[in-house]
Amino acid sequence: MREKARDKGRIEDIIEYSNNVSTLVEGYTLEQFIADKRTYYSVIKNVEIVGEAAYMLTKAFKKAHPETPWKIVQGMRHVLVHDYANIVSETLFDTAINDMQPLRQQMKRYLAETNWDEWQSAPDDFEDTEDVERKTNIENAHKMKSKGFNANDIAEITGLTIEEIKEL
Repeated sequence: MREKARDKGRIEDIIEYSNNVSTLVEGYTLEQFIADKRTYYSVIKNVEIVGEAAYMLTKAFKKAHPETPWKIVQGMRHVLVHDYANIVSETLFDTAINDMQPLRQQMKRYLAETNWDEWQSAPDDFEDTEDVERKTNIENAHKMKSKGFNANDIAEITGLTIEEIKEL
C-alpha cells in the first residue's frame, strides 16, 4: 500500500540497495560480471528491489520529484521480474555501473531536504491523475493490441510492461 508515512523508508531502501549494486559490480568488467552468476543474480535482485521501492513510493512523492526517471527505474524492475527471459546483460551492467550512484545521490538529497513530518501530514493531491493516466494507457494498449501492434511497440508507447500487455 502506498502511504506517505512509508515514503521515507522506501527512499532509504533505494539508497541501501543501490549501494549494494555498486558494491557488487565494483572492479568487474562486463565479461566478468556475466560469468559470475552469483554476482549477476545478486545485482538483478538488488536492482529489482530498487525498482519496487520506487514503484511503492506515493504518486505524490514521485510527482514532487520529477527529475528522477521513475518510470525507467520502475520499468527496469518490471523487466527483471516479468520479462526475465529478455534481460540484456549489457543494459543491466550499464545500469549497475552508471545509474545507481546518481540515483543514490538523488535519494540522499531527497532524504535530507524533505521535512518528513510535514510531508506525511500534507494532503495528497496527485493520486487521481496517475490512476486516470494508467487507465487511459490500458485502454490505448487494448486498442493497439486489437489493431495488431506488437507488444514491444505498445510497451514503449504506453509505459506498460510486456507482461501487462500480454495479460490484456
